[in-house]
Amino acid sequence: MQLALVNNEKVEAFSGGRGNCPKCGAEAIAKCGPRIMHHWAHHRIRDCDPWWENETAWHREWKNKFPLECREVSHVAQDGEIHRADIKTPTGIVIEIQHSTMTDAERISREEFYQNLAWVIDGTVFKDNFDIYHLLPDPKSELAKDLVWSKAKRHMNGANAGLFFRLSEALEYDPSVTKATLRGGWIHDICDIEEEVKSSYNGYHQYDWVRPRKTWLDSKCPVYIDFGDEYLVKLDTYDESGLKCVRLVSKRKFVHDVMVEDKAENIATRFYPINSAGP
Repeated sequence: MQLALVNNEKVEAFSGGRGNCPKCGAEAIAKCGPRIMHHWAHHRIRDCDPWWENETAWHREWKNKFPLECREVSHVAQDGEIHRADIKTPTGIVIEIQHSTMTDAERISREEFYQNLAWVIDGTVFKDNFDIYHLLPDPKSELAKDLVWSKAKRHMNGANAGLFFRLSEALEYDPSVTKATLRGGWIHDICDIEEEVKSSYNGYHQYDWVRPRKTWLDSKCPVYIDFGDEYLVKLDTYDESGLKCVRLVSKRKFVHDVMVEDKAENIATRFYPINSAGP
């Protein structure tokens, strides 16, 4: 744990410190030293939260982006089991910061319990299996309404650079066709509309995840992947064609939005000036 109660205040671990677990009230002792990350541990029992995973420096870096009162917020389930959310913002959004692999059952149980939840997962361990390809125009733009993209995939160099069909052309031959049912036609290269795509771009890209961690593809809550740079990579669906895509969202924007939006699905959906002194 990063935080324990000392004199009824949440504090970080300090040398020789003793306190109490904010969740179960059990005695906690500070673990501090030159070769370990400072943390609190239960004195006599294992961690009281069955969902809790050992904390890494990556976890700690993420928690430290938020005020102390937003970190390690306890919740009690109907069966009396206690769970500690990594982050819970004043607006009610829960952020779970996940480094290790997770089963479908555990993911589903957390999503059903917290509901208003966003995942931030550590992507550095599978970065070499995750390719991000060409820009996509804003799916709400007039340009995008006429385009159906060929799915990008590793080693499919044409699609990876950007190939698409035009819905308007397909409708000339089949008035019933939709973006969801279009399967072929005259194929176009992104070079034909490169400048239009750039002017309409707002973070969307094609991608391919080789040997994916499939539970994240099935998540009912927003999933953001942290590859260690200034942007998070959000798993998304582009439009009614069903194309799976990603959207780049700056970490600064993410941290700002979870503190002001009241629903996890609203993160990075609105854009307005952010105070330069902010997170």
